[in-house]
Amino acid sequence: MILSIESSCDDSSIAITEIATKKLIYHKKISQELEHSKYGGVVPELASRLHAQALPAILAECEPWFSQLKAIAVTNEPGLGVTLIEGVTMAKALSIALNIPILPINHLKGHIYSLFIEKEAVLPITVLLVSGGHTQLIEVKSYTEMETVATTMDDSYGESFDKVAKMMSLGYPGGPLIEKLSLSGDSSRFAFTVPLWQSPLIAFSYSGLKNQVRLAVEANDESAYPDIAAAFQKTATDHLIQKLKKYFKSRPPVRFAIVGGASANLYLRERVKDVLHPYKAELLLSELKYCSDNAAMIGRAAVESFRNNFVVDYKKIAINPRCKL
Repeated sequence: MILSIESSCDDSSIAITEIATKKLIYHKKISQELEHSKYGGVVPELASRLHAQALPAILAECEPWFSQLKAIAVTNEPGLGVTLIEGVTMAKALSIALNIPILPINHLKGHIYSLFIEKEAVLPITVLLVSGGHTQLIEVKSYTEMETVATTMDDSYGESFDKVAKMMSLGYPGGPLIEKLSLSGDSSRFAFTVPLWQSPLIAFSYSGLKNQVRLAVEANDESAYPDIAAAFQKTATDHLIQKLKKYFKSRPPVRFAIVGGASANLYLRERVKDVLHPYKAELLLSELKYCSDNAAMIGRAAVESFRNNFVVDYKKIAINPRCKL
């Protein structure tokens, strides 16, 4: 078995995955959403202190499986440096105590393998990764062959939802709150400009849209918030859809997936289904409980890492907060 640890941002999570069957033996996650909501976003130092409390408490429940572990997997990139180090420090301690190696796991690969928890991977696949820190279009051929074909030039899709929610003092995390508020809004009331609409680039950008929303919020009272939220959600998603359509003209999809915390947005899921329909492409989605950061996805990626013998000694693992795929 592999014990996996996830602490890249504000979710403390540990899982145990059986290597041969990929069965999820144990999984627990403690969210910090309530602690950070009063600040309208994640406070890194607070997140680090909360991980230091939560991770040992979860680990205590895993002791019955210690004798069956072959490796410790841990997210070491990308993420917040002060929170990544909490998980990596625990992984090093376990590696020394149990005399087993470490599997460093890229957090983004974890999101991709959230599609395949407790099942075999189905590859190749085109993946749209949308989260609080990343917006990327990735061609995935195998665990070791992944090509990022488009990324954001500034803010991410998920980050823009969080920031718009903060403008309206809705709380954190912003994605579910904006999505819920949009249900009672009129998306046609505010005509926000779709980012990079005239640009031939296959790339993403949300800073300009975010500024448009800020001006609308400042010019209107709270009664307009549902309409602003609906217009923002539609425009932010229109941007993704337009770039996907442009990309599909040169590379028609066969198998497509949406992963990351923002992939839980049901409006986005329906819009992508419509885009894929003419191509008769298969759409893969993670279970909603595995969309946000979790150790189960890190454990599933770790099975592939173990198969490729990517184990390291505890002295050689390092954190890479800004690393990409």
